[in-house]
Amino acid sequence: MYWWTSLEKERRINHEPPIQYWNELRSALRRRHIPPYYDRELMDKLQRLKQGSSSVEEYRQSMELLMMRAGIREEERTTISRFQSGLNLEIRDKVELLPYRDLNELVQLCSRVEHQLTRKPFRKDSTPSYSKSFKKEGHSSLPYPKEEKEKEKEKENSSFKAPSKESKSSEIKCFKCLGRGHIASQCPTKKTMVLKAQDHYSSLDEATSSSSSSEEEAIDSEEEILPCEGDLLLVRRLLNNQPSDIEQSQRENLFQTKCKILENTCSLIVDSGSTSNCCSTRLVDKLALTTKPHPKPYRMQWINEERGVVVNQQVSIPISIGNYKEDVLCDIVPLEVSHVLLGRPWQFDKHIIHDGLTNKISFQHLGKKFVWCPLSPSQVNEDQLKLKAKKDDEEKSKNKNKKKRKEKKNFSFEEKGLGSSEP
Repeated sequence: MYWWTSLEKERRINHEPPIQYWNELRSALRRRHIPPYYDRELMDKLQRLKQGSSSVEEYRQSMELLMMRAGIREEERTTISRFQSGLNLEIRDKVELLPYRDLNELVQLCSRVEHQLTRKPFRKDSTPSYSKSFKKEGHSSLPYPKEEKEKEKEKENSSFKAPSKESKSSEIKCFKCLGRGHIASQCPTKKTMVLKAQDHYSSLDEATSSSSSSEEEAIDSEEEILPCEGDLLLVRRLLNNQPSDIEQSQRENLFQTKCKILENTCSLIVDSGSTSNCCSTRLVDKLALTTKPHPKPYRMQWINEERGVVVNQQVSIPISIGNYKEDVLCDIVPLEVSHVLLGRPWQFDKHIIHDGLTNKISFQHLGKKFVWCPLSPSQVNEDQLKLKAKKDDEEKSKNKNKKKRKEKKNFSFEEKGLGSSEP
């Protein structure tokens, strides 16, 4: 539009008549937008045009488009020779032997030949059936030497024996991989056995061992994370079983560790029996975390056996253990066993691997492998004793404050002459 307004202004200044007809506008557009070498390039493309990998119809359309753009008008026989010179040799050699009247018939013939070439070739026997029947009927009067007859018999026997061997080998079945063509002792899917200390062994396929080695190479590094140090923030319930100093096995223990939440040491349990990630209401109150309504509220029956507890709030907790840092979305419940309980949702998202012997949890986070180490039973017992002492102190202080408030209230009533507030 800018070019058109400037063109009208220029013609007005030069006292030239305005453009009124289509031919004038077309010539002005060609002078503005088409370079002088455009026709020469079109002619070069038309001269170098070949069919190549395109079909016959696509080749014809591209040739007609170039001729229209270049404005070429020529006789039909010249166009036919131009079309034939660009065809593929396998099509051109067959079409030259067929009669045709104009360019359209030539294109149709080329399309039919192209369809014939794209069909699957018909498989023929090496020796026709009529020749075999001719030999069977006993026409042995031909003057063939004995040596040539013997050679022909050997060739026929070898040709008949070859497919029989292949059919027999295809009928053999392997009892290991259930494949065909080989026996169990020659099975390519062999197994490797890895011997370890303390009479442990593991048997793996070569494919799985190679895949595991490639996965280990993909992981940059592996970090073993120990529990955080420090006193726990809140109080939790004391478990009944008290492990001795001798028995330090993780056989009957849940995975328990310590983590940091806003620079505060808190307890954390990973339990696959929980169908949701949970956190304690006291944790949220102490740290003043921002909550949000639960998108799908539900009742949790195992906490309160009578009516259950309605879970309708969620909170995002920033958990950090060593170099592992992540915000985990948890449901807020009146939990006293631990501050944070990571259940099935967290384990599902992280694809964790729980080692039942060592009670360690390994997973990948941001391209790095982490291994969480659990607390020993003695450490868990020690923390629980400390937490029980803290809980007793809190209850004593609450009772003292309650008693002081009650005495203060009774004293105020006595000063006013109203007597004791008790009935």
